[in-house]
Amino acid sequence: MSSYLQDIDRARVPAHVAIVMDGNGRWAQQRGLPRTEGHGAGEEALADTVEGGVEAGLKWLTVYAFSTENWQRPPAEVLYLMNFNRNLLRTRRDRFHELNVRIRFTGRRDWRVPRSVLREIRDAEELTRENTGMTLTIAFNYGGRAEIVDAVKQILREHGRKKIRIESLSDKAISERLYYPDMPDPDLLIRTSGEQRISNFLLWEAAYAELWFTPVLWPDFSREHLYEAIRDYQKRSRRFGGVADD
Repeated sequence: MSSYLQDIDRARVPAHVAIVMDGNGRWAQQRGLPRTEGHGAGEEALADTVEGGVEAGLKWLTVYAFSTENWQRPPAEVLYLMNFNRNLLRTRRDRFHELNVRIRFTGRRDWRVPRSVLREIRDAEELTRENTGMTLTIAFNYGGRAEIVDAVKQILREHGRKKIRIESLSDKAISERLYYPDMPDPDLLIRTSGEQRISNFLLWEAAYAELWFTPVLWPDFSREHLYEAIRDYQKRSRRFGGVADD
């Protein structure tokens, strides 16, 4: 066991950690490199964080890889990210499979995502489908608002031409129609690079998540920073709108 885990209460490790992996571009620019070099360096950070999550006993880890807003970036960077995510799956999925990690993707699988990338997504999901360790969910072509809209659209489709009773629109009805209804809400949401916002990430699910912000740029993030966030999480009292016990 890593020495960094010695002061972590293993019985109180958050079940689900979500991460906004931010700062790749700035990391590259600070070094006089193309922005795309930052994304490549971020791959190593993700691999180390996944292995650290497994070591710590996390059951769910969700990372923000490509948002619905990222299509607005320069075309060359978007193309790079498409190829990058495809290559990431090829190079890392076998290692994650060895670690008993189940890989899933959340987001819209629409016409904008190249078929070659969709194929790699399906292959990674199929390879790791039966794994029983940590579930790594990669948010790709994902937006929190889009997910909520898609859930409401699903309710409307299910009713067809029938009139919807207002009472049938509830928290439970929407939660059951999110992309992965079986995914527990995140206990802890981390954002790197010093920005203090969640940027349309898991808007519905993160309603009561503890937030942890770090100035560390994503390519410099490691399992040690993950453990630092978990230690801070374990010092907090989560009340979910109630009153703390005496």
